Amino acid sequence: MPVGNDPRRRVAAAAPGIPKVSTAAAVTAPTTPSRTTAPMPTATTSTTSRPARGQRLPRPARRAQLLAAAQAAFVESGYYAAAMDDIAARAGVSKPVLYQHFPGKLELYLALLDERASDLVVAVRAALDTSTDNKERVFATISAYFEFVARDGSAYRLLFDSDLINEEAVSSRIDEALTRCGEAFADLITADTKMSRADAMVLAMALTGMAQVAARNWAVLDTTVGRQETARLVGQLAWRGLGGFPKVARPAEAPAAGEHAAPS
Repeated sequence: MPVGNDPRRRVAAAAPGIPKVSTAAAVTAPTTPSRTTAPMPTATTSTTSRPARGQRLPRPARRAQLLAAAQAAFVESGYYAAAMDDIAARAGVSKPVLYQHFPGKLELYLALLDERASDLVVAVRAALDTSTDNKERVFATISAYFEFVARDGSAYRLLFDSDLINEEAVSSRIDEALTRCGEAFADLITADTKMSRADAMVLAMALTGMAQVAARNWAVLDTTVGRQETARLVGQLAWRGLGGFPKVARPAEAPAAGEHAAPS
């Protein structure tokens, strides 16, 4: 390039007494001593990052993880539309890992159904054990059903809204769970009245059936009535019927001489 076209070279030519500075040196910034700095934290070094896909877990923990993923898929899509690929992806595992625990989708569904059915039976039995007063028992039992349908994850749909109800293995498990709930209540009715076991089962199954349907309808229907108030109303209805059966006085509850038993 001609000297006249470069301003830096024109300055150097016009002033021969000035030491010539190379072009590269003129535009290069001075360097400073380097200093050691801590590396910026990354997602791979964080101790709170999510476990990597395929991380080994104890078998019970892995099973619980897979069942939780399966529940989300079955509740959201139903049995037929839910895919094992989707369930494995939700759990963050490969399909072979899923099949190591459950040989097929039906077996996975049944395992989940068994757990949720057991949850309901345990909740009903616990409600019946909260008091020795029969009216309080009735209200507590009704409330147990409403609390069950209000749980996170909508697990009640596996029992009360299953799209696989025509599968014998499913319907038999649901019937068994509801029967066990009825039997728990029938035990108390039989113990507290002169009613036969067969008659007590009729009343107990009527009570649990009403509680189930009422709770399910509250969960799916658009209503402004809160859960506790709805449970109270249904409990009041149930007690109006059951309260008409007199409780048999036990020896410890027998009235003293000259006293009369309070009317039921």
